[in-house]
Amino acid sequence: MKLHVGCAMWAHTGWQGRLLPHPLAPRERLRAYASWCNAVEGNTTFYATPSAETVRSWAEQTGPDFRLLLKLPKPISHGLRLADADVPLRSFLQVMEPLGPRVHALWIQLPASFGPSDLGTLAAFLHRVPRGLRSTVEVRHPAFFEDRRWEQRLERVLGDVGAEWTSFDTTSVFATPPTNEAEREAWAKKPRLPRRSRALTDRPIVRYIGREDARRTTEGWRHWTGTVADWLREGRSPTVFIHTPDNDDSLALARRFHDEVRALVPGVEPLPEPLPTGPPTLF
Repeated sequence: MKLHVGCAMWAHTGWQGRLLPHPLAPRERLRAYASWCNAVEGNTTFYATPSAETVRSWAEQTGPDFRLLLKLPKPISHGLRLADADVPLRSFLQVMEPLGPRVHALWIQLPASFGPSDLGTLAAFLHRVPRGLRSTVEVRHPAFFEDRRWEQRLERVLGDVGAEWTSFDTTSVFATPPTNEAEREAWAKKPRLPRRSRALTDRPIVRYIGREDARRTTEGWRHWTGTVADWLREGRSPTVFIHTPDNDDSLALARRFHDEVRALVPGVEPLPEPLPTGPPTLF
């Protein structure tokens, strides 16, 4: 059994020299990150499609079992709102081809205004995603969480093509008032929605955001360690991404989450040993 864990990015100033070697050339940063975690959110593709050379570099720095959640570009998900998107989708996926099996799923994060009346557009788009490429959809419209009728209809749309519903858990962030600027920013920007932990496929995906206090972060993920352990016992292959408001400790916390699940399910494969942050010493 293998549990994949990761963070929102693979390069973060707060990790340099403390968790990851520093300095690191751009073409070595993902490789160093992959010694800590075996998955990553591909948020960078939401803002701009990288060059083919950059994508080839990502492939060279990771093994084929590494999981990259490939975020659909914003012009397609938020600009076109998935309508008439065949050409830009095809162009985007062509650039990503060198990643091969590392693309775990096409992550379709939709704006909060994308609601029940848009389900037909979503269904049509999902049917145009190439066969063999998994899709996972993250919705933020309250109706999908508060009205069982719309929840079931969305599940049917996803189930028709074997797509997953990305779980984005922000309940820990909003459990108590923010204590610093990073948490206040999270309060202002993150969606305040109920936790959802129902898996539709054998590859569930969870995005969990905790607090600046590591203790409160780990207390808040207790629901997920148990749920993920159950999924593994059922034969599913989950991927979990750990965030905190400033992400300074998210890399270490992702490994801690993996350790806690592995304590519940000893058959889970261990993560690789992280690269040392500095040159080897005699003592």
